[in-house]
Amino acid sequence: MANKEAAVAELSNLFESSNAVLLTEYRGLTVGQLKTLRRSISEHATYAVVKNTLTKIAANNAGIDAFDDSLVGPSAIAFVHGDPVAVAKELRAFAKANPALVVKNGFFDGNPLTADDVNKLADLESREVLLAKLAGAFKASLFGAAYMFNAPLAQAARAVDALRVKQESAAE
Repeated sequence: MANKEAAVAELSNLFESSNAVLLTEYRGLTVGQLKTLRRSISEHATYAVVKNTLTKIAANNAGIDAFDDSLVGPSAIAFVHGDPVAVAKELRAFAKANPALVVKNGFFDGNPLTADDVNKLADLESREVLLAKLAGAFKASLFGAAYMFNAPLAQAARAVDALRVKQESAAE
């Protein structure tokens, strides 16, 4: 009994400290395949095989009821502590190579996710790419502003030069 209470407490802590939680079914995967999956997402997540009853209790303790109906069969959860998009991409890529892995649903930013939502999350570009695009947009707007401020000065300089050329040609 004490062992189960400790497991529930540990799972509750993982639910509370995670950015996102993705529930999967691993029926038919070998230990080697699970090890490969764990290694592929280890930078951003912890992947753990869980007991359904204890997980349901722990999720409810953490205020998450998104998994109540999905915790059937052999379940494993990716507790995301890094980039949820990267984890969703890795899970989708692994599931394509190993159809036995099924992403059931998830929980992200206080909202439950369906399997389709997890796929949409995987379709997003990585955080680094989005930040690079944002930086590019800022840079483009700064160049536009610099051009806009520089244009009247350049136009005035061209007008003065044209006036100078006209006066020189009139003086000859």
